Amino acid sequence: MTLRTLDGNTFAQMVLTGANHLTNNAQMIDALNVFPVPDGDTGTNMNLSMTSGAEEVKVANNQQVAEVAQALAKGLLMGARGNSGVILSQLFRGFAKGVEGKTTLSTIDFAKGFEEGVNTAYKAVIKPVEGTILTVAKDSSAKAKELASSTDNVIEFMEGVVKAAKASLQSTPDLLPVLKEVGVVDSGGQGLVTIYEGFLASLKGEELPETSETTVDLEDMVNAEHHKLAQDFMDTDQIEFGYCTEFMVKFEQDKLQQHPFSEEEFRNELSEYGDSLLVVSDDELVKVHVHVEYPGEVINLGQRFGSFVSIKVENMRQQHTSIVGDKKEPAKPAEKLENAIVSVAMGDGIKELLESLGVNVVIQGGQTMNPSTQDITDAINQANAKNIVILPNNKNIVMAAEQAAKLAEENVVVVPTKTIPQGMSALLAYHPEAELADNKKNMIEASKQVKTGQITYAVRDTQIEGMTIENGNFMGLADGKIKATDKDQLEATKLLIQEMLDEDDEIITILQGEDASDEEVQKLEQYIEDNYDEVEIEIHKGNQPIYSYIISIE
Repeated sequence: MTLRTLDGNTFAQMVLTGANHLTNNAQMIDALNVFPVPDGDTGTNMNLSMTSGAEEVKVANNQQVAEVAQALAKGLLMGARGNSGVILSQLFRGFAKGVEGKTTLSTIDFAKGFEEGVNTAYKAVIKPVEGTILTVAKDSSAKAKELASSTDNVIEFMEGVVKAAKASLQSTPDLLPVLKEVGVVDSGGQGLVTIYEGFLASLKGEELPETSETTVDLEDMVNAEHHKLAQDFMDTDQIEFGYCTEFMVKFEQDKLQQHPFSEEEFRNELSEYGDSLLVVSDDELVKVHVHVEYPGEVINLGQRFGSFVSIKVENMRQQHTSIVGDKKEPAKPAEKLENAIVSVAMGDGIKELLESLGVNVVIQGGQTMNPSTQDITDAINQANAKNIVILPNNKNIVMAAEQAAKLAEENVVVVPTKTIPQGMSALLAYHPEAELADNKKNMIEASKQVKTGQITYAVRDTQIEGMTIENGNFMGLADGKIKATDKDQLEATKLLIQEMLDEDDEIITILQGEDASDEEVQKLEQYIEDNYDEVEIEIHKGNQPIYSYIISIE
């Protein structure tokens, strides 16, 4: 079969097929996480990012390839989650630049798009690391350029690109020793290969394997009339729960062991957060529709059971106004604050603690649920200030935060905190009267003065950094490195503290997670008092998932 030019409709279908193939393989990509912790989220992040791009493509003018590419880039930009999602958005942002003005694509045009994508992505990363998605993109782009000079058949061209991408993926362990040690390929690179496989299958008219769906279709259950809610007979400000929230979770056995799923119990739990609730499930999936005021809270509850297949959140107040018009005088815009702080966190207790330290807007998110560029942009707008500081508190959120800061009209800076303790330490160095640049400098310096410990559990057997870790055992991480493991959670925490504390340390702050009992916390406190009598202890209920304890030492 020969295809010498690619029109907009064909390219749009390629994108949709690539996105669908990524959705079907997101859980497999998540499992490639180097550390055996229950927060492997590369597949989830890339899936949600690509899905956002695909949604824009669905409504684009499919006659022009350039317009489809621009729609994809726009959707990916605002939907980008995590480092992998941001890099993916930059690859296709560059691709859109490379095919600007094109109605159709030849192999030469396609190769130029890939090349521009690689250039843009590498520029977006301060310290590019080889053996990652960047390498796979670069190697497959180089092959694309070579193929474009020898063939005008788009299908043959894409076959060569996919083959080169797969070969590059297999070489990632040779470039990143930690991948070889654990015995996996790079998860971001695997995600890109999966997308390219979908592109090729679409061109060839081949069917890709799909995940099984629940027999009850959520869309059939939620009729469009349901969302009108007698809109002609109510004011926008009468809508109690403003966000129509829908998500679908694919069950994962390791998470179900920690949080067994019961449809009835989950439905009852969600009912406390809003109304218009629908929950349907089968052996593999659960689908949820609910109207809530804080979407992140119910989304986090769903992620306890597995990985996301899809998420959709719609502002019903905005929809209502657009349908019936605003019958009242427009409200006077609130006066902008001079300064504000936006922070990311998971757990109601941590949210309250950050607010007590001066944070104006807390974005619900963190491990396993990285907020998108759009989420952070919305928080910037909600802060409504002239000068804004963003604290990501997670290394996988920093790039999305920086992307949102570049899009903002306000003066926004990112203090690249990688943990909650770093964020807390940075907040103590913040002075509203200081210049934004000075605050950033001082907060970065303060964040470096704290040590972070985390206790979680292993989701598979592995050997890493000289340690043998068994599935289900607890692990202690000190500033991102595994330093302790034990089958008992309390013992693992003691071992971690032994590794982290030294004679110069004065304060240890412990954030109690949702999986840590009060009785265990009392035993841990007693242990520290008995063995480190010179250290001051502070304990707060963080109620965070994933990590039973987050420990700050300074």
